[in-house]
Amino acid sequence: MTSTASPLRLCRYSSTANSYIQTLRKLDEVSSSCILDGLPDIKTLKKLHSKIIFDPCQCNNTSLAIKLMRAYAACGQPNVTRKVFDKIPERNVAVYNVMIRSYMNNKFYKDAIFVYKDMCRRDVSPDNYTFPCVLKTCFGSDNLRVGLQLHCVVGKRGLDADLFIGNCLVAMYGKCGCLVEARQVLNEMPKRDVISWNSMVVGYAQNGRFDDALEVCKEMNVLGHKPNAGTMASLLPAVSNTSVENVLFVRDIFMNMDKKDLVPWNVMIAVYVKNSMPNEAVDLYLQMETCGIEPDVITFASILPACGDLSAASIGRRIHEYVERKGLSPNLSLENALVDMYARCGCLTEARKMFEGMKFRDVVSWTSLISAYGKSGQGRDGVALFSQMLESGLQPDSIAFVSILSACSHAGLLLEGEYYYKLMIDEYKIVPRLEHYACMVDLKGRAGCINEAFDFIKQMPVEANERIWGALLGACRVYNDMDIGLVAADSLFELAPKQSGYYVLLSNIYAKAGKWKDVTTVRSIMKEKGIKKMPGVSNVELNNTVHTFLAGDTSHPQSKEIYEELDILIGKMKEEGYVPEIDSALHDVEEEDKENHLVVHSEKLAIVFAIMNTSHGTPIKITKNLRVCGDCHIAAKLISKITQRLIVVRDTNRYHHFQNGVCSCSDYW
Repeated sequence: MTSTASPLRLCRYSSTANSYIQTLRKLDEVSSSCILDGLPDIKTLKKLHSKIIFDPCQCNNTSLAIKLMRAYAACGQPNVTRKVFDKIPERNVAVYNVMIRSYMNNKFYKDAIFVYKDMCRRDVSPDNYTFPCVLKTCFGSDNLRVGLQLHCVVGKRGLDADLFIGNCLVAMYGKCGCLVEARQVLNEMPKRDVISWNSMVVGYAQNGRFDDALEVCKEMNVLGHKPNAGTMASLLPAVSNTSVENVLFVRDIFMNMDKKDLVPWNVMIAVYVKNSMPNEAVDLYLQMETCGIEPDVITFASILPACGDLSAASIGRRIHEYVERKGLSPNLSLENALVDMYARCGCLTEARKMFEGMKFRDVVSWTSLISAYGKSGQGRDGVALFSQMLESGLQPDSIAFVSILSACSHAGLLLEGEYYYKLMIDEYKIVPRLEHYACMVDLKGRAGCINEAFDFIKQMPVEANERIWGALLGACRVYNDMDIGLVAADSLFELAPKQSGYYVLLSNIYAKAGKWKDVTTVRSIMKEKGIKKMPGVSNVELNNTVHTFLAGDTSHPQSKEIYEELDILIGKMKEEGYVPEIDSALHDVEEEDKENHLVVHSEKLAIVFAIMNTSHGTPIKITKNLRVCGDCHIAAKLISKITQRLIVVRDTNRYHHFQNGVCSCSDYW
């Protein structure tokens, strides 16, 4: 014990190269083997290898050679592993297995298969350790042909009952899209573990069979195979944009798991974010903090978009401080997530500071900031930033052009938008997609060129989608173009017959024209089809808690005080000349009733709540799930002037920065 421990300790901790080499020279086979078991770094490994090569007693030692191969493979050196392999005069199954595993772990899949074939040619019989490695190589490289051959060999040798081989067969077939065969292998396995079921879940999820993936998960649960962190991670693709029922099913799995493991927390947060449930994601993240679970980069990359969705800037800042404190940057994906979070929270100064401090930037970094400038009405700053990106030598992609076209649209920069659209096609040879067409229709429509936007749609080489017709209908509402608006509405009712927003937009067009009979007809159609208008929801963050308000909401603990304060504020607004924009009420009722309906819109309640609960001068940030109505836009401008507050409202279209009675959008939204 003492004789082997002493040189090993010296090898690890010797401070000078000379004493280290002296130690190496004294090593015997046992000492060398001991060091190799400890997985030395590549520098130590090469010195040890040199000593073994020049030692005639050890150079033909197969056991030591295998350990050398494993060590080089672990250091990511499969080519050196191969050199050791080639020097071994008599190769047994263990030698071949190590070489195959080395190639497989380092993703040299073709080489791994060649070694397996060489092994068979030399009559070295594969064993139950060989087949899992080669099967993993097959599903790593989508090589179904070799996988099928292996399955036949495994069956002839009677190894198909082996648990590890069975798991690899399920994974291989699933990865190659042969889901019937994967399920058959799973059904015929005499023994199954959680990995068996997880492999099947992954196969279904990766091939878009989301319902089947969830059913397998439910089946394994019934059969007593308790889902683990791997199961949750496997389910993640299956629960993106899925039903609430499926999200709740995954949540139930999470609730029954050991909460000390970070992976389930990360997966559950990601599930909420991918299903547009940012409130739940943030609540879960705060629970995780309370439980003392230390987050990692994956946690932050998942939760930061939710912070952006809710304008929860204080939580985002706290995460940023943690990232800085723990030295987690530079990390491009994490830093991009922080830029995006600040941008979507309307914190443009902080977003720009974060962006400027990045050592490395990719197209995503630039695009996030350009998009933020556009949505904040600072389109010219977005254009300037796009020019800087081009000057940096970075090649813009199709998403970057969506960002700059959108920025031009929000700022009314018609000529600039048309220039970048032409640049994208002529200079960068990017074929326009539906997103680019939608931006151009929006650009022309917002600028009041309704006929030109309509002609653009008719000349498109592809069929217009919901977003394109929606942009045109929105422009028709702003400019009260009833004729083209009806055409757009008819197309939308065919594409999305259950989408309430388009019925409301058409109703709005009729209401602005005073055609209340037609408004009633639209509402009757909605009622007959069971279509309900999506309720307006406004969120405001206070002390790391997101408060949610609905129109006419009385559920908040401070509701009584909020309405009392709102009444006082309405009085002051009327002294400033406030006249309710009753067209925004969209109801053919008495004027007084329309005015009362407008007063209780969710953003007004959220703004008053924030005024009551923050000190004078503190900026107020609201997130709205629908477009801000005309009356609330007027009201927010006046409230910003009366209270001397900066009020930032982010709706589905853009950011509105209200200050001293003026909005950053210049009433162009």
